[in-house]
Order: sequence, then structure tokens, then C-alpha cells
Amino acid sequence: MKTSDGKTARVKEIRTALRRWYGLHGRDLPWRRSRDPYAIWVSEIMLQQTRVVAVIDYYARFLERFPTVEALARATEEQVLATWSGLGYYRRARALHAAARQIVDERGGQLPATSESLRALPGIGRYTAAAIASIAFAEPVAVVDGNVERVLERFDGRPRSGEQVWARAQELLDVRAPGDWNQAMMELGATLCTPMAPRCDACPLKKWCKLPGHDVRKKPPARTRRELAYGMARRGERVYLVQRAKDASLMPSMWELPAVKAVGKVAATFQHAITNTDYTITVVEVKKVAKGGKWFKSDELDGVPLTGIARKALRRAGMLKGS
Repeated sequence: MKTSDGKTARVKEIRTALRRWYGLHGRDLPWRRSRDPYAIWVSEIMLQQTRVVAVIDYYARFLERFPTVEALARATEEQVLATWSGLGYYRRARALHAAARQIVDERGGQLPATSESLRALPGIGRYTAAAIASIAFAEPVAVVDGNVERVLERFDGRPRSGEQVWARAQELLDVRAPGDWNQAMMELGATLCTPMAPRCDACPLKKWCKLPGHDVRKKPPARTRRELAYGMARRGERVYLVQRAKDASLMPSMWELPAVKAVGKVAATFQHAITNTDYTITVVEVKKVAKGGKWFKSDELDGVPLTGIARKALRRAGMLKGS
């Protein structure tokens, strides 16, 4: 049986079921309350390789500090990094800042409205461009992330990769409301169709799914372990920090505690993970400092672009509040 628009009745039923479920059970996330292209863009950049729960507070603070693309473009890189500090993957913040300046200088502050034109901006790849264009501008283009890929694999009963999975996602896309459809697909994968112990009983697509409950977990990359030590020199309410080189391969220009040998009174120990490496961090108290660093008052630290390890250490020392 065919519907008048040439789509199968089955696909129409699938779309209705998923969108109804999303309307009832989709999480109330702050970026879903807005259709402002700038706010949606910021959220999508923050969500790259980062869990939703970690993004929520940073999202609110970032938009409070930089409420418009013009405000972001006027800011210095140091101000942007300081606001982003602790969220990780700092290339995202630098690319976001560079793109804001490009949008203001070349487009009068107007974000491009198509996925193709969005991909010309720094830091925006195929997925992010499709997400922004569909949610903010209703462009009928599907998104594919890990959640969508997993849903489609179980739903169709076979894995796909590359262009095949993008084509399949586009076939199912509800072009009448592409933004809602894309968010519903991602939401389904994030909350029900999870890698382990999927909640098939609550899934709106269970009657059509060919591999309900199928284990589609990919073997995670091997993790490595390292130990690092840093020195904390304090003078009253001031602490001594050093800055990474501007051409450093990781976190260029960020401020951190000086690296030392783990000798001295231990001020703190904690765990820190970066990508596939688990670090054991030891912070020791030191009196002498090498040249080239800078003393910061504790009330200045919120405006300093700190590495994640430095942020954790200073928070444990009571010199930094918040996240």
C-alpha cells in the first residue's frame, strides 16, 4: 500500500510513532527550548564528544557571557578559553571563536542556513552542519551520529557504514519536521536504544525492529595509564602558574601548574581522564618556582584559561569555585 506522497504507509507509521514518543518523553534540555541558530550552534559544538550532563552548565554560562555571535566575535581568545575551561577539547572553542569572527566579518552576523554552507566554517563537519541546519533552519537533511547508527543497525537488522548509513537515515527522515525527527532519533539512541541493556519494552519502534536487544557494542580502544606530578606554590591567596606554548600540540596557551618530580608534601591526588588515557595526578607543595610563570590571585582564576588538571587541583586547594 502506498500513500499519496509516494512513501510507504509503514514509513509514515514509523515516523508518527517516533515523533509522538519524542514529544512525550524527550528530555527537557536547554538548547531544545530555542530556535536561535547561534544558541543551537553553540550547543552542537559543545556536545561533540561530550556527555549531555557535562554540557548543560557550561552552555548556560557560555551564553550568559557571550549571548550573541557578535559578542563572541568581539571577545579575545583568552576570554573564550577561560569560559570554556574544564569542558575539554579546546580546539572546539578556538574554532567556534574563529567561526564567529568569520560570520560577523563576512556575513553580517548571520549564520549560514544550509548544511553545505555551514561546513565551510571552522569546526563544523558533516554531522554538526546537518544538525544545525535541520534544527535551526528546517533543512530536510538527516544526521548520523553513534546513536543514530546504532538505532538503524538494530532497526534494519544489519550494520551500515559510510554513505550507506547516511542514505538510510535520509530515507527515513520526516521532511515535514526534520529538526524534531533528527533529535528524536538521537534521543532514542541515547536513552532507550543504548549499547548495553537497551530498553526495548519502551521503544516506540519495537514492532518494526529486526534485532531488538542485539549487542552492537564496538570494542573500545585500549586505555593507557600514566602518572603526572605538579607543584603548587602559594603566597597567601596567590598561586603560581605557567603557560603552555602557543604552538603546543595540546591545549596551546592554556595555564597550568608547573610539572615537577613528585617530591614534597602532597597537597592532593586525584584521577583525570583524557581521551584513552587515565592519569593519576599528584600535586605537591613547592616553595621555589622557575622563571617564566605568573602569580595569580584566587579571585582572578575564573578569568584564566586553565587546563582541566589545573582546574581540578585549584578547586581541591580551595582557590577556585564552581566547575
